[in-house]
Amino acid sequence: MYTDMFSAFLASDDTLRIYQDETLIFSSQKDQLLPLLEYITDYGSEQQPVTLFDKIMGNAAALLAIKATCREVYSPLGSELAIKTLEKFGIEYHLTEIVPYIQRPDGKGMCPMEKLSIGKEPEEFYQEIKTRIEANKK
Repeated sequence: MYTDMFSAFLASDDTLRIYQDETLIFSSQKDQLLPLLEYITDYGSEQQPVTLFDKIMGNAAALLAIKATCREVYSPLGSELAIKTLEKFGIEYHLTEIVPYIQRPDGKGMCPMEKLSIGKEPEEFYQEIKTRIEANKK
């Protein structure tokens, strides 16, 4: 059912789309984890289980997907760290390419959010990200 929707997502400029059944309930073109954080803040606690399409599914995004009551994930790129987290929480995933970890944009080492997410539970990671965002605003 979601194969055509995933193809349309890949062809779009969106970085995140969230569906409840076949209804698009959220989409964003923002970078990195911002769209998922925005979704959780605005809708997360109210939603029934959702299907998430994300351009990059690293462990940080996987932890936030759990927080967003996600039941299924589609992404063209995912990390082995994310797979472990998704499997631990029983979330179905469809990843086109799997890498050991998500790299920094410059390709020099592990993405800082991927590194920060290692060994954390979803709520713990979410609270740490929120704290860092608030600190950056000051």
